[in-house]
Amino acid sequence: MNNKKLIGITLAAAVALSTMSCNRDKFLDINTTPNSPTAVTMPVLLTSTIINTGFMATNDLGRASALLAQQYAGIGNQPAAYDVYILRGSFDNQWNFELYGGTLINSQTLIDLAATKGNPAYSGIAKLMKAYNFSVVTDLYGDIPYSQALQGNANLHPRYDKQEDIYKGNSGLGITGLIDLVKDGLADLDKAGPVKPGVSDDPVYGKTADNIAQWKKMGNMLLLKFANTISVKEPALATSIINTASAKAFTANTDDFEVPFGSSVGNQSPLYLYNFVTRPDDQMMSQTILNKMNALNDPRLPIYFTPTPTPTATVNTTGTVTTIPGPLVSGVPTPALLTFTGYVNGNNVPVPSRPLGYRSRYNTYITGVSGEAPARLLTNAQRLFILAESALTLPGITLPAGSTAQSLYQSAIRASMTKAGLTSSAVDAYFLANPGVATLSTNTETAKEQIITQKWISWVGTGIEAYNDYRRTGYPALAPALNASGDDATLPKRFPYPLSELTANAGAENQDAGIRTSVKVWWGK
Repeated sequence: MNNKKLIGITLAAAVALSTMSCNRDKFLDINTTPNSPTAVTMPVLLTSTIINTGFMATNDLGRASALLAQQYAGIGNQPAAYDVYILRGSFDNQWNFELYGGTLINSQTLIDLAATKGNPAYSGIAKLMKAYNFSVVTDLYGDIPYSQALQGNANLHPRYDKQEDIYKGNSGLGITGLIDLVKDGLADLDKAGPVKPGVSDDPVYGKTADNIAQWKKMGNMLLLKFANTISVKEPALATSIINTASAKAFTANTDDFEVPFGSSVGNQSPLYLYNFVTRPDDQMMSQTILNKMNALNDPRLPIYFTPTPTPTATVNTTGTVTTIPGPLVSGVPTPALLTFTGYVNGNNVPVPSRPLGYRSRYNTYITGVSGEAPARLLTNAQRLFILAESALTLPGITLPAGSTAQSLYQSAIRASMTKAGLTSSAVDAYFLANPGVATLSTNTETAKEQIITQKWISWVGTGIEAYNDYRRTGYPALAPALNASGDDATLPKRFPYPLSELTANAGAENQDAGIRTSVKVWWGK
């Protein structure tokens, strides 16, 4: 199905069926047309919610997060501002239309519609999608409209719930937390119903023999992600959730929760559209991740990023250039074959000039040849990294039989590398040639840094998760961007509320318009 059409359906349905956290009356007249649907079906809502979740995660919020996590560097327009921590006044469309007025209101509408139709399969998936999308909002912004949001004119100024309550719930305030929302969704998926989604309306798992079983794995993967997120603040709760959910979550890369895109116009990944079609001069690879992957002899470097011409007196003369070992042959690196050109985050020197081939940018694994690479939102590698970290940091954790932090760590790297196209034998050769990468330190904190650094590398293309892990753990160690600005010239610990939300929801209870990006979120390090 055409993603552009789905996005249009999503926004039209959002306007017609409800309002978002802020007062959206001002949008109704301009968006209500004779061609706008006033009612939509469960299949249309499901498909559009899933597709637009992938769009949201790889669009502007994902771009900015990848810059802050120093996987990418901003060299022009908004990305150049994000790169030096100037975030205020941004992301209105993402808050208003991609999230509250898009994926979130569609999820809630689908939950309500499925309840009236007596169809728990749709409501169960919708609850999982609602939980995922609300986790994106609260992880980026902290306290947000949550329990009172999505009520339209019934509540134009919803309360800002505390992030702790958003995750854990608060019965005294009538808040069902994200953890319980996922459990409710899983309970719905266990119920019998008249129909279930299929190939035509489930773009992620619809082609599998039992897509409901796959969605149950996705829900348990969400529980692992949430437990990992709150593990520093709530180690006992995190341990309990992980021990219950880990055996029911993903077990292979084929389980990954990936939102598909296509190569035709209107279906393409935002990562491709922005970097290769609409704004090719705005971004390129960060020198930070180039230096780290180079130091680790990481074979994913030419898979994630494009090589550049070897410098000469007249070719590729600007920028920062690093030459790395080529492919492994019998466990031994071949002579230096590949050159990459990165850019130091926040730098103000001229960027490598055109042609664009002089700048390392996302390669086809991240974007597809013509925009068809999926948004990889929850992965088997992520599961293994979470379990490896938990083995080090959470007493009482129950690991898969025969597993250790070391074996889980290597399995996580292997899952990431084979997902990127390396053979298992190539991974074996890499481990053999790079024991400093393959073997965890006996020092717990150093081992944790190794795990999170490898997880950061695995998240190239999914910037929100890399940014979350950095704020949660402090790893990998990132130097401040050059010429840093923003609220206090430090790497933002949260996103600032969009101006439209501060204006339209100014009377909301518990909204603190003075929160600065230097104030950490509840679960932050």
